[in-house]
Amino acid sequence: MDRTQKAALASAGIGLVVLALKFGAYWLTGSLALYSDALESIINVAAAAAAFIALRVAAKPADGDHPYGHHKAEYFSAVIEGVLVVGAAILILREAYFGFFNQAPLEAPLLGLVVNALATVVNAGWAWALLRWGRQWRSPALKADGQHVLADVWTSAGILVGVALVIATGWLVLDPLIAALVALNVLWSGWAMIRDSVSSLMDASARPETLAEIKQIIATQSEGAHEAHDVRTRQVGSVVFIDFHLVVPGSMSVKESHAICDRIEQALKARIAGAMVTIHVEPEEKAKQKGVPVLLVM
Repeated sequence: MDRTQKAALASAGIGLVVLALKFGAYWLTGSLALYSDALESIINVAAAAAAFIALRVAAKPADGDHPYGHHKAEYFSAVIEGVLVVGAAILILREAYFGFFNQAPLEAPLLGLVVNALATVVNAGWAWALLRWGRQWRSPALKADGQHVLADVWTSAGILVGVALVIATGWLVLDPLIAALVALNVLWSGWAMIRDSVSSLMDASARPETLAEIKQIIATQSEGAHEAHDVRTRQVGSVVFIDFHLVVPGSMSVKESHAICDRIEQALKARIAGAMVTIHVEPEEKAKQKGVPVLLVM
């Protein structure tokens, strides 16, 4: 079990603890807003479990049926999590709607606020850790899980404000109103997760700054060649697939051109984490004069 899988498994465990605290807060107060917060946390646990399964699948080595590996399993998990976040927002909106017509006073509101605040602090710390690890380890599943938990933090913060206002003003209508407003924010977060993951499933290219670095490496490591063109990239989880055409003199031997390719590949793998490089060697008459020029390093 690698570090990303351990993080996803720990996320499910922390989600269960937070879920218990939030349902405890609802049980103490009877607040519709706190009940909606607890509903959203059920989705957190399910999403963490989905992320763990996806990471297990993504870690499998390439095989005959999947020669490029199983990395895209992480994006399927991220899409599922986005759908679950949207579902949670709809559930909260539903409860808020009925809450407008069934307003009831809160019981033990201060103690409920303290318990819910504790759950929110735990969630905030865990969301920060997941997002940090997701960026460092280039794990879409962990990033999506972190975004999901962070959405839950915003939900809880808004609901805590709403319940505090109910206590301070006695306006019971604020309870479902705040829940509805926060649900809209959660809905947007879920849509963003789905949009980004679907883009990656469609083989979106690496980020512009990564592509610029790749071209710079090719330009400075291609001494002996004429140019590189048709540079293409795609980001799949923690792996960056890179392929391009390298134009060399027609008189150059296979051994010499292969040595240039090895030099470029080693440099790319040293600078671009998870790089998988494919180079197609072509003779000089295939030059396009609009590719990546070779820079002579003195």
